Amino acid sequence: MNLAHPVALAALALALAAPATAQQRVYQWKDAQGVTHYADTAPKQNHQARDIDARTGTTTETTATKPQESEQCRNARSNLQRLQGNDAIGIDSNGDGKPDRNLTDAERKSQTELNQAGVKAFCPPATP
Repeated sequence: MNLAHPVALAALALALAAPATAQQRVYQWKDAQGVTHYADTAPKQNHQARDIDARTGTTTETTATKPQESEQCRNARSNLQRLQGNDAIGIDSNGDGKPDRNLTDAERKSQTELNQAGVKAFCPPATP
């Protein structure tokens, strides 16, 4: 008696009886021109995630996800926070890796303005 055949039939029966997990997550966002886009990988823009059940066609919207911040955004925010503090900030003017002097008030103001512009340019807008 060949047992491979009944085992294969049992496995096939179990596979057919088990519910299929045919669910796909897609991401939706609008670009600057107002065009809606969809993708199966999360974009860097502000987006919403949706789970779509391929068997029933139902869509479940997950919570709106916070836009990912770029490295430039994180650096500008970090620099701005430090510049707006009261601690002295050293400058390495000769490239030896050690601070030679501290920022002057005028340099601190200039760097603060530069990093504020960096936050506006590189960071996603705040969502209400």
